[in-house]
Parts: sequence; C-alpha cells; structure tokens
Amino acid sequence: MRLARLLFTSVLLIFATVGQVSAAERINTLEKHGLFSYEPSGIAIRGYDTVAYFTEGKPVEGRDDFTTDWQGATWKFASQEHLDLFTADPKRYAPQYGGYCAYGVAQESLVKIEPDQWTIHDDKLYLNYNAKLNNEWKKDIPGYIATADKLFESLLGK
Repeated sequence: MRLARLLFTSVLLIFATVGQVSAAERINTLEKHGLFSYEPSGIAIRGYDTVAYFTEGKPVEGRDDFTTDWQGATWKFASQEHLDLFTADPKRYAPQYGGYCAYGVAQESLVKIEPDQWTIHDDKLYLNYNAKLNNEWKKDIPGYIATADKLFESLLGK
C-alpha cells in the first residue's frame, strides 16, 4: 500500500510539473493552460486573499479593486483592511515557498496549488496541490518543512 501511494504521488507530481519553466518565478502564479500544463498568470495564489487564511480561517477570493504588487506578482485581497495588513508586513502573511505546493517543494517540485488545500503551522501559511497531498503533508509537517526549507531556493533555478 505504501509503495502504491508513493508511486501515485510521484506520477501526480510529474504531471503537475509539465509546463513548469526552467527558471521559476519566486511567487507561484501558475494557472491551468491546456490539459496538463500550467502557465504563469502574474496573479499570486490564484487570486485568493492570503490574509484571510489568518483572519477568517478559510480561503477567500480576492477582488480586483484591492491589489498590490509584491515580489513580481499581483496579490488580491477581499478588503482594504486585508490589503493594508499585507502591505504593512507581507512576509507575515505570504505563503511559504512563494505559494507553491509545500509538499511538492519537499519532493523537489514546484507545482500549482488549490486554494482550499492549506495549513497554518507555527503561524505560517502552507498551500498544497490537492487534498491527497495536503493529507500527506499533515502526516509530518515539521519533517517536510525541514526538507522544503533546504530545497526551495535551488528549485527556483536562479
């Protein structure tokens, strides 16, 4: 069973990385483009309000009238208050690993995320590719963080 799970995860991450650019952007702006490929959109974390995960405990879509640019991406927020909180301290609210799938980073891949697959651990936001990988992530969050922390900068390829 463990081997089957490992094989499934490996195949999933291989498909997820199709369309990944060789020198990735620091902030994940990947959006679906075709059947198995993803292209950068310029919008961070698929347009969701990163502050809402902390203040409302859930993913909330951002709005076009509350945006800011940070680290080469446009960030959307649900309210002026959330925009102000982010601009005052973006590192406090920005997801770890630039918003790429945290489990994927620990597996040496930079892949897209689903905004409803998330965890806050030690006051930091981690996003994941899908529910299956989010559940796998939760089995050893500290271990995966230790691995991902060592890999992230080299995965950017810059």
